[in-house]
This record gives sequence, C-alpha cells and structure tokens, in this order.
Amino acid sequence: MWYSTRADLLRYRTFLRGEKLFMKIIMLGAPGAGKGTQAKKIAAKYSIPHVSTGDIFRANIKNGTELGNKAKTYMDQGLLVPDELTCDLVVDRISEDDCKDGFILDGFPRTIPQAECLTEALNKLGSKIDYAIDVDVPDDNIVKRMGGRRACVKCGATYHVEFAAPKTEGVCDTCGDKLVLRDDDKPETVQKRLNVYHEQTQPLIDYYTTQGVLKTVDGTRDLNEVFQEIVDILGE
Repeated sequence: MWYSTRADLLRYRTFLRGEKLFMKIIMLGAPGAGKGTQAKKIAAKYSIPHVSTGDIFRANIKNGTELGNKAKTYMDQGLLVPDELTCDLVVDRISEDDCKDGFILDGFPRTIPQAECLTEALNKLGSKIDYAIDVDVPDDNIVKRMGGRRACVKCGATYHVEFAAPKTEGVCDTCGDKLVLRDDDKPETVQKRLNVYHEQTQPLIDYYTTQGVLKTVDGTRDLNEVFQEIVDILGE
C-alpha cells in the first residue's frame, strides 16, 4: 500500500492498533532557545500546522475578522491584547479543519491564565494538550548565542560570529556594508527578556508537569540531535 507522507503511514498504523494519534503540542523555551526551529521541523515531519500567535494576529487583522478588529483596538493603543481575547483567537484557529489531527502552538500560552483558558476551551471541544515540550537552554548559552548575532544595516542579512561568520569580520558578504550588533541582541537586553520569560514560564512548566504532559529536551546540542530527541518522545 502507498502512503503520500510518513504521517499518513503513522496514522494508518495507529488505526490498525485501534489507537488515536495525538499530536496537540505546545512548545516552551526561552527566546533564542530554538523552539521555533524545532516547531517547524515537527510540523513538516508529522504534517500538522505550526500555529504561531503572531501569524494568527496578522491573519485576523488582515481579514478584518471580529476577533481581529478587537485585537487591533488594543494593539493600536500600544496595549497588550487581553488573555481571554488571545485565547479566543488561538482556539478559533485550532478549531479549523487542518488542525483536526493536531497542531503545534508556538508562543502560546505565555502565562497561567492563558494556559487555563486554553485547557478550558479544549475541554469543551473534548480535547486536550498531549505534549508540552520545553527546549531547555541555560541563560549563559542564550546570551552567548544571541550576543554573537550580527546584522547588516543596509540589506538586513544576518550572521553569527561563531556559527555563521561572514567571510570578512564585520563586513556583509552580500552587499559589503558594515555589520552591527542589534540592540535586541545585546547581553543586557537579552538578560532582561530572559528574566521576564522565567518569571512567566516557570509556573507554566509546573502547570504542565502537574498535567503529566511536560517533556524537557536538552536544547544545547546540535539542532538535529534536539529534533531526534523530540521525535523519540512523539514516536516515529
């Protein structure tokens, strides 16, 4: 028998065993930990949508939906979108047909109220989160990773002094202009973002540990090794 994707074969095998394939996943991890990269790789392997809150906001605002217009009123004032509205937008997205076999949430939830809202909404749909994968990287590693980034002020090309260095130090390979360390990547700025992340996310780690779905992977290794550990958790 021929299958169009590996995920189709996986679904067929679980059907034969009388089981249901669960792939409702939350990605956790500090800024710069690489969770977005891993989320995209998981989405490609298992043929499930990579659902980013940023993409949800942009799509709803662009399409002029009721929820999108509500979110825009807050964003235009420079205010944070309330947890309940953010949750409504996410639930609306994961209720779409392409998410029926699963999804990967990237960037949501960020707080306990958001997590509780998501749990309640999924319960009403007769569903639940199956895995919360925490890509764990020590702060020092993240500061080093992000502090090594360089960007071209002219064409926007990006480099890393250790992992993707330009041919000539401080000079863009593409246009020859100078490379700079962006304010967002400066150690003091990165550390502030990490402090906020830990304050918000440690309770989330405890929350999903209590629910029995938290899985932690070592994000300090090569990205393909990290991905293989995630595959080992989710199953081939």
